[in-house]
Amino acid sequence: MNVKSPRFTVLELLNKMDKQAYSNLILDAALNSSGFSSRDKGFVSRLFYGVVERKLTLEYVISLYSSKPLHKLDGGVVNILKIGLYQILYMDSVPDNAAVNESVTLAKQSGQTRASGFVNAVLRNFIRDGKTIKYPQDKFERLSIEFSCGIELVKQFCSDYSYETAEKILKMSVASHGYYLRINSVKTNTETVLNELISCGYDAKPCSQVDNCIIVESLSGIENNDLFKNGYFHVQDLSSQLCCKALNPKPGETLIDLCAAPGGKAFTLTEMMNNEGRIYACDLHQKRVNLIKMGAERLGLTSIYAMQNDAKLFNAELPSADKILCDVPCSGFGVIRSKPEIKYTNLADVKKLPEVQYDILCTASRYLKQGGELVYSTCTLSKAENDMVIDRFLEEHSDFEPDNVFENGNSYKKVIFPDECEGFFISKIRKAGR
Repeated sequence: MNVKSPRFTVLELLNKMDKQAYSNLILDAALNSSGFSSRDKGFVSRLFYGVVERKLTLEYVISLYSSKPLHKLDGGVVNILKIGLYQILYMDSVPDNAAVNESVTLAKQSGQTRASGFVNAVLRNFIRDGKTIKYPQDKFERLSIEFSCGIELVKQFCSDYSYETAEKILKMSVASHGYYLRINSVKTNTETVLNELISCGYDAKPCSQVDNCIIVESLSGIENNDLFKNGYFHVQDLSSQLCCKALNPKPGETLIDLCAAPGGKAFTLTEMMNNEGRIYACDLHQKRVNLIKMGAERLGLTSIYAMQNDAKLFNAELPSADKILCDVPCSGFGVIRSKPEIKYTNLADVKKLPEVQYDILCTASRYLKQGGELVYSTCTLSKAENDMVIDRFLEEHSDFEPDNVFENGNSYKKVIFPDECEGFFISKIRKAGR
């Protein structure tokens, strides 16, 4: 039986990405059927995500060393060159000669024998020139190429914040980072899980910013760990945990999480309530509702009621709630480190999102009891989807007032810039009365 090499698998995945596939879905499917060792799976993941993450940088280098314009080159050949260049630029564990030779072999294996000499020449010429990249002089183009981000998005970050802040956001988008585990306090405690993870070989430490949270350097094999299978934790970024902290639920309260799937925030909120009360975790699609149910069952959280619901339409079957989480669908520009293909989004495709978000927020507000609290959140850094939506709502709803996001804070809006965690926006408001 012919077993595909890790690099050939990466090439196939990149060719699929060119046809608008989702990176995480095609990678998971490929690895599950590959028969690769853990080491090879790690190599495939890093190389594949790395090439996606550095797409524009790699294409720019190719354009400098190719006699033909990029759009006239075969897409498969371009992807082979990206694979080679990524290893040369960003993978110290791969010698330059090996990166070149394997790329030439890849060209031949994929039916691009005639292009193998071209692949060899481009890669060796780049190495011969000292592996340096001469970036464009225009400051926006430089950020776009250096950090591989669509120039429209670069300009939006600069406009919403500043050039310096945009540069920091983009620099963090290509930086390595740890992962966060939310400890299920209904079943166990942080110390127990931390000690067990360390004994299993994980580089783990407690998080100082929120309770019941552990930081690990890698998630490799985490779903096969007995701690995970027994429901002692779920994987959840720190930003999402801070969002739950802002809502500050209490045992016995009734909560609604209107856009809940896959359920991470609903799980954390339930744990914060000690599994006492009721959380209605909603999603538009039944398949995603089933994900919430499966996660709640694994964690042993019985206070969650997962249900199908259109967040834009008022549902009389939902009860009045003490607190509501309105974590709306968004452009995702805060999580480009985890989902690098988002950096290349056509901004015209997300222009209608603020209106959808506003409609959901208006509907969500109708479920809230007098004196109740609502958190509006997104995983984007777009002010049109964040500040403008919540400020418009407050202007048009006189029965709502700003509330501090955190108990020791003094603002109803909080932007979390991507640093150790993902970019996020949290706003908190209160319904007048009581």
